Order: sequence, then structure tokens, then C-alpha cells
Amino acid sequence: MSMTGSSAYCVAHAFPPFFRLSNKTMFLLSTPPTTFLPTPTTPRVPLLSSTASSSSTSSSSSSSISLRSSTAPSPSCSSVTPKDNSLVSAKHSHPNMSASVSSRTFLNARSEQDVFAGIKKEVEAGSLPANVAAGMQEVYNNYKNAVIQSGDPKANEIVLSNMIALLDRVFLDVTDPFVFQPHHKAKREPFDYYVFGQNYIRPLVDFKNSYVGNMPLFIEMEEKLKQGHNIILMSNHQTEADPAVIALLLEARLPYIAENLTYVAGDRVITDPLSKPFSIGRNLICVYSKKHMLDDPALVEMKRTANIRALKEMAMLLRNGSQIVWIAPSGGRDRPEAQTREWVPAPFDISSVDNMRRLVEHSGPPGHVYPLAILCHDIMPPPLKVEKEIGEKRIISFHGAGISVAPAISFSQATATCENPEKAKDVFTKALYDSVTEQYNVLKSAIHGKKGFEASTPVVSLSQPWK
Repeated sequence: MSMTGSSAYCVAHAFPPFFRLSNKTMFLLSTPPTTFLPTPTTPRVPLLSSTASSSSTSSSSSSSISLRSSTAPSPSCSSVTPKDNSLVSAKHSHPNMSASVSSRTFLNARSEQDVFAGIKKEVEAGSLPANVAAGMQEVYNNYKNAVIQSGDPKANEIVLSNMIALLDRVFLDVTDPFVFQPHHKAKREPFDYYVFGQNYIRPLVDFKNSYVGNMPLFIEMEEKLKQGHNIILMSNHQTEADPAVIALLLEARLPYIAENLTYVAGDRVITDPLSKPFSIGRNLICVYSKKHMLDDPALVEMKRTANIRALKEMAMLLRNGSQIVWIAPSGGRDRPEAQTREWVPAPFDISSVDNMRRLVEHSGPPGHVYPLAILCHDIMPPPLKVEKEIGEKRIISFHGAGISVAPAISFSQATATCENPEKAKDVFTKALYDSVTEQYNVLKSAIHGKKGFEASTPVVSLSQPWK
């Protein structure tokens, strides 16, 4: 909530949607690889992207793998301007709102002034809620400042193109809201929400000061997926941009994992108007976070029922094998410690870890649980305190980021000396959390401590696989 080449044509015509150029993606939480079927190709028009990164999707070590990955976006903007029927909403889902001044308000924008004039026009027409309009303006300004901070000579073009795409998708959802199912498959056509999200976040990542820990283990994961195994990533969670950051740091070498990771997502990223377009582009299992379970007492039972349904969906889908799933057992994003102001991974919830562990063990195919650390809070930090209301203030920056994975942890081996089941649950959770914290500290030393590759340890070997 997530791109190579640029051309004045893209901005001049303000037509940023991506259309499928390759075969339909086979989603990891869907059917086994053998059921993958090709579909007709359609031209795809890329947005502008930062030139600071050399991490554009390219051929990789995974090119020979039988698990299929979609083709990377075209490196330059096409002169083709295919029509996207989803841009024109048939009718409003909000009966109190009048007809939109123009369903192409943002796509027709040629400048920043046009964008802000369009926001004002839609508010006056009653088509755009004032609070959403204010969020649009805030995000535009913050995103612009961050991309300019990157020093990219095409910063203004990138901002205009990517913000037009975002605001158009937000406005489309306001007029015709997208409803997520418990198991949501990334929407890749006719508009490619995945590539849109990658394009939007890529200019915010300082790839020169970003790192991946233990790349060979990520390659090992892909081999296990090829063999039909399930992979679970137990991770800390820092920002709404986590999925895009993970994908951006892996896409050059492991595009299949980057595109097909499935995320266990809280309800806020599928209800906030400014988050939804990014969420639509990811494979999700949608749940209600424990941190917000009691926000409205009248909805507690509904939320619990929905979470049980999501777990059942997960159990059924894991039986297919070749699933790779990311989950944050903390139940929410990390926050800085009150006294030290230092960011640290939030504690893992024992029951969340155990529920996921049992789902994998009883799914049938072999399963592996890996501890994953992510550091990217500088790019889009959450509010310092957990907020109940939807529509948080979004601070955006250009900064280095990092991910790292450690060897899979076996429940039976980690808990071999435990005297009772409850103690075993605690020990396994602690082993995962301690590993995530250790890896996080290495990433922190490399990125915040400016040590770069010298921050590597015998446990975490840092690299930049996009080079």
C-alpha cells in the first residue's frame, strides 16, 4: 500500500494504468502450479519510475524454475493508449453523492495545478468526501517532497505520473468501492495494481543504502516452492509499504516470490481509501487485527467470526502446496520505544504463531517457518500511537530499507526439551522473535549506522541482489 523507463508521452497523455503484457499470474494461495493456464496478451502502459534503482525486474537465477512469473513491465512508455473500462464507474455506491463532474478528472490532468483543481471540483460536486480530498492533497505534497529528495532528475514527472495513477484509483474506489474477500487474489488486469504499487514505492527506496540479508536462503525458499512445499515468513511489520519494499528488494533475482507472496492483512489496509489501491495489488488473507478487535464492542463477534473464516480459508488453500505466506504475529506495525525512541520489532503474539504453525503442520505438504526481519519505517512511518480512526496522517521519505531471513526454525527441534505444550509454544515464539530482532539489528547497523556491508555478521550476510 508496492517501473523502469520514462517518457514525456506518459505525462502528456496522463494515462498511467498498466495492462497485462504477459500470461496471467498463478497465485500461490490459489491453484497448484500445474493448473496454470495462459491467457491472451494485452499491451501494458507503464508509469514513470525512478532512475535511481537498478532493481527493475530482469532475468534471474529463477528463470528456469517451473513456477511461472509474469513478464516485467516494458522499459519505456508505449504510444498505445488502451481503454480501461474500470476507469468509468457505472454508478455511485453512495446515494447521497451527486454525479461526478468527470470520471476522468485525474487522468485528464496535465499538471500539478490540474490535479488540485480536480480535487476541488469533485468536492464541490459532492463526489469526493472532504476528508478523502484532504488526504489526497497531503499525500501528493509529502510524496513530491520525498521523491525530490531522491535527487532524481525526472522527479517532477515521476510524481505527477504516479500521483495521477493513485488519485484516479482512490477516486474510482470512492465512487464504486472494491470489496475484499477473505482470500483476495492480486488484481492484475485490465489494470495492473501490483505494478502500480511497485512503481509508486520504488522512487522512495534509496537502493544504494538498502540491503538483503542471506539471499541464498531466499533462493532456497523458491526451490522448496518448486518442490510443492509451503513457506511461512514470521515477520515484524513496519509500514503500509512493507509488501512493496519486500517485492522491490527481491524482484531482480526472485520475481516469482516478489509477485506471488501472500500477506495476512489487517482490516485497515482494506478499508482506508488511500491504502486500498495498493492492497488490491497484493495477494491477501484478510483478518481483523487484535489491536483493533475491541475498537467497537458491537463488532467484536463479527470480527472474530470473520477471522475464523479466514483461518479456514488459509487451511484449505495450504493443502495445495507451493504457498508462501507472510504474517506479522505482533498484530500490527512496530512503534518506537517510549523512553529510547528506538524502533524495535514488536513482540510476537504466542497464539498467532501457534495457530499458523499448526495450520502448516496439518496442511499435508511439507512446511517451513522462516523468521524474516524488515526495516523500512523511515519511508512511511506509522503514527507513534495506535489510532482507532481510519485516515492516518502519512509522512513519506526517501530512505534506505532492508530485509533479512534466517534459516527455518523447526518446532520439534526448538522445543525438544520443553516439559509441556504451553512452554513449547512460548519457546518457539521466542526463538522466532529473537532471530527477527538479531537480523533487524544488523539491518539497522547497515542502514542507520551507515556501516553498509561491514555490518554483516556470521549470522546475516548482506548483499544488494539488484546489482
